[in-house]
Amino acid sequence: MFQHLPQVDCYNDDGTMGPKFNPIKIKIMKFTQPRLPYAPDALAPVISPVTVDFHYGKHEKTYIDTLNALVKDTPFEEMSLEEIICKSDGKLFNNAAQAWNHIFYFFQFAPNGLKEPSGKLKELIDKQYGSFEEFKSKVEEAGTTLFGSGWVWVSADDKGTLFITQGKNASNPLTDGLKPILTIDVWEHAYYLDYQNRRAEYLKKIWDIIDWDIISIRYGE
Repeated sequence: MFQHLPQVDCYNDDGTMGPKFNPIKIKIMKFTQPRLPYAPDALAPVISPVTVDFHYGKHEKTYIDTLNALVKDTPFEEMSLEEIICKSDGKLFNNAAQAWNHIFYFFQFAPNGLKEPSGKLKELIDKQYGSFEEFKSKVEEAGTTLFGSGWVWVSADDKGTLFITQGKNASNPLTDGLKPILTIDVWEHAYYLDYQNRRAEYLKKIWDIIDWDIISIRYGE
């Protein structure tokens, strides 16, 4: 149903990350929670200010606080967040990846952003998926069919090919050598206050606040 993930290690033999990997550096060293670039009510009615407060204000803060406690006085303390994600496992991986994932999720939104892709990214989406509407349908399908908690990702490989993937729990495509450009959180705490069990409705409405200028920058246009 979904395109196969290439099996790529985080690191090449020379110690560099992935094949021609250009990491997305999120500056939360060591480690602080960045302020959102919009007001808590700016995403309403798609995401309510109450959800923003609980989801980003409380859940994300807990991940970052736990991450800081776990890396203290360990070799991980000197690593970037991306390196920790690629080299850790267990509780440390879960908190590092969730800290990264949530920032990536919330920073793709804008109340008045570009509603559709343009330029080369639009051409690529049309080529791979037939149309933007079909692309959205595939992303929504990935979200509705993911059992339990996790993430839906749109990522690119080193050749620029796009992949729509499902990730359980704290999964992140960085560990497969891919460059994430868009993600949708399908943990219940992301949508339950606003949509209860209507995950499909949440997935349809979230397109209204995704800023495709940001997604294009992430892709590398």
